[in-house]
Amino acid sequence: MAISGPQKTVAQTVGLVVVMGGLAWASVPFYDWFCRVTGFGGVPGVSSVASDEVLEQTVKVRFDGSVNNHMAWEFKPVVREMEIRIGETGLAFYEAYNPTDKPIAGQASYNVTPYQAGAFFEKIDCFCFEEQVLAPGERVQMPVSFFVDPEIVSDREGQYIHTITLSYTFYEIDLPEGYAALETDQPTDLN
Repeated sequence: MAISGPQKTVAQTVGLVVVMGGLAWASVPFYDWFCRVTGFGGVPGVSSVASDEVLEQTVKVRFDGSVNNHMAWEFKPVVREMEIRIGETGLAFYEAYNPTDKPIAGQASYNVTPYQAGAFFEKIDCFCFEEQVLAPGERVQMPVSFFVDPEIVSDREGQYIHTITLSYTFYEIDLPEGYAALETDQPTDLN
């Protein structure tokens, strides 16, 4: 039985809406995957192992830290810059402080500049891979280990990169369930 006229138009419209909704739903994870694989937009890669090649050439790595304007933490790099050999594993620390009287959860977003360096900057371990919760008055130092892929020296654009800036911005997120329960269980002063 063939569909014709208005029924066909409705079926095509519904089909188009379903396809477009599916594409919209898949676009965010696809874009995230694309940026991580290619380094597009300055998104660094993630590696489970250190580089097996270390060159004599060096690169300067600068560190930047900020918080979203709604985040109550103080957040900054412990050291503002370091020079490492290309392929060498670097270790840097960022310091976060919660000056409030309540626990606050945060998640960091990150990128590197220049954007072309994203394809060569590899993070091995990073505090940004998971949410962070700081108790009232808590101050912590959070590590990030990384290396610059030796392929950068033979890349058409990468070979001219001598300074890379790694930037993090912390955003406040909802407290995990266990912390939220502790926050609401605190006694209140009824005087």
